[in-house]
Amino acid sequence: MGTYTKGVVAFGANLPSGDLPPARSVAAAMDLLEARAGVPLTRSRLYRTPAFPPGAGPDFVNAAAALDWAGTPEDLLALLHGVEAAFGRTRTARWEARIMDLDLIALGDTVLPDRATQGQWAALPPDEAARATPDRLILPHPRLAERGFVLVPAADVAPEWRHPVTGRTVAEMATALPAAERAAIRPLDPGDGAP
Repeated sequence: MGTYTKGVVAFGANLPSGDLPPARSVAAAMDLLEARAGVPLTRSRLYRTPAFPPGAGPDFVNAAAALDWAGTPEDLLALLHGVEAAFGRTRTARWEARIMDLDLIALGDTVLPDRATQGQWAALPPDEAARATPDRLILPHPRLAERGFVLVPAADVAPEWRHPVTGRTVAEMATALPAAERAAIRPLDPGDGAP
């Protein structure tokens, strides 16, 4: 039996996938990831969050999951891309409305490709981050600390995960978000199309 590392994955959708509204497609994407990964997921609640950047489209349904992973980070990323593709995801522009989005947020204390590069991507000003796309996997996700739509769900499944560069936990990063941003991220009611 291999060594497992705790991975944290963010899910989001604000467009339907076929007949599935975003709340149902995000839940179905979690099911598919669990089946394909062959390990159980710890799942967050589903949340309704404003589109990012503001005005970029309908509200999103966001969630997070934690899983124990024995493979490489690149293998997990490929698995996530396969789940996205199963729901009809195509990539045409940064921060667009989307059918399905899965992001590998963290894998234990892995830093990729190295601390300096991860730090450079994390320090990019927002306007540059909107235009630039890394040509490789950056871990932890470089915009993690500023994204409430990732941190609030991730706090459901991995509140004590500690960023290997900054030393801050998910719970600490979520608490540091502006109060108005946290308040805009609301758990879905059962009548919102959640399973």
